[in-house]
Amino acid sequence: MSQLLFIGIFAVSGALIAYAYVGYPFLVWLFSRCFGRSPSPSAQASELPSVSLLIAAHNEEFVIGERIENALALDYPPEMLEIVVASDGSSDGTNDIVRRYKHRGVKLVDYVERQGKTSVLNRTIPTLAGEIVLFSDANTFYEPTAARRLARWFSDAKVGAVCGRLVLVDPQTGTNVDSLYWRYETFLKKCEGRLGGLLGANGAVYAIRKSIYRAIPQNTLVDDFVIPLYAKIATNCQIVYDADAIAHEETPKSVRAEFRRRSRIGAGGYQCLVILRRILSPRYGWTAFTFLSHKVLRWLCPFFLISLLLSNLVLLNSPIFRSLLAVQIAFYLLAIVVAYVPPQFTLLKPLRLSTMFVSMNVALLVGFFQLVLQKQSGTWVRTMRVTDLAPGSE
Repeated sequence: MSQLLFIGIFAVSGALIAYAYVGYPFLVWLFSRCFGRSPSPSAQASELPSVSLLIAAHNEEFVIGERIENALALDYPPEMLEIVVASDGSSDGTNDIVRRYKHRGVKLVDYVERQGKTSVLNRTIPTLAGEIVLFSDANTFYEPTAARRLARWFSDAKVGAVCGRLVLVDPQTGTNVDSLYWRYETFLKKCEGRLGGLLGANGAVYAIRKSIYRAIPQNTLVDDFVIPLYAKIATNCQIVYDADAIAHEETPKSVRAEFRRRSRIGAGGYQCLVILRRILSPRYGWTAFTFLSHKVLRWLCPFFLISLLLSNLVLLNSPIFRSLLAVQIAFYLLAIVVAYVPPQFTLLKPLRLSTMFVSMNVALLVGFFQLVLQKQSGTWVRTMRVTDLAPGSE
C-alpha cells in the first residue's frame, strides 16, 4: 500500500510539473486559437485620453535624467501627458535631477521618509491628473509610440488595463538579448491576451484606468501583478496585451542580482496566493484557468520537484525508479555544469534551459522561506546595473 502511495506521489508530481511547463502552453495556445480573438483598437489623436506617466524611484540618479528625456520624447500630445516622478526616500541626487525638469512640466513627488513602493503608489495615484496611469520603472525606456499604443485601447470602456511588451537588452552592447525563456513567457502572454485571461502586467510598461485603481495591500511585493487583477476582481474589467507597445530594459548586471530579483518575485507569488485567491473562482472564467495553470502551479513546482525526488528515493527497489533517479540527478548536474560554461559556446545554448529551470525553482523556494520568515519587505532594493559604475571602476 505504501509503495502504491509513493508511486502515486511520484506520478502526480511529475504530471503537474510537465503540465505547468509543457501541457499548459499547448492548451492555452489551442484554446486561444479556438476561442480567442485579436481586437485591433484605433484612436485618433483627438480621441486619446489624458495620461499620467508615473515613475516610482529610489536612488536612481544614474538613470533618472535619461528616463525623463525618454518620457518627454514620447509621441503623445504634450497637453494630455503628465510626467510624475515619485521619489521614495531617495538620498542621492535623484530629486535634484528631477527638479531640473520642472520648467518642462515634470513633477516631483518627494516622499522624504522611505515607505515602500506600495505606499508610494497608493498615495500618489489618487493625486494624478490623467484618466489613464502609465507605470514605468526608472531604468525602462519606452519606444516613442508606446504611450499612444497603450492609451488607444481605453476607447473601449470594458478595457481596464493594458500590458505592453518588454524587450531585454544587453547593458554593454544595447542589443536584444531576449532569451528562449523570455520568448516563451511572451508567447504565453499573447495567448492569454487573445483568450481574455491575461494575468497582471509587466511593471516596466503597462497602463490602467485611474478610476478603477484600488489601493493594494501594504508590503505587496509584485505590485504590477496585483494592481490589474485587483481591478479585475473589483470591476471585472478586461486586461489586454499589446505586443506593439514596446519598452526596453537592461538585463541585471550579475547572476546574483538576477537571483535576488527572482527570489523576491517568488516571495511575491506566494503572497499572491492569499491576496488574489478570489481569482480562482470559476466566475472569472479564462482568468481563473490561466491563474491556476500559469501561476499557482508554477509557484508550487519547487515542492513538486522535492516530492518527485523524495518519492523516487523511496522506490529504489525498482529498476525503473533507479533509472528515473539517475535521470533526475543527471539533469541537476547538467544544470550546474552548464551554468559555468562561457556564453560564447552557442551550441550549448539550448542546454542552458536546464540551468534556467533549476535556478528559477531554487529562487522560488528561497522566496517562499523569505516570505515565511518575513525576510522580504515592501521597500525595494535596486538591482545593480552597468550604469551604476563610474568610468574606470570595472
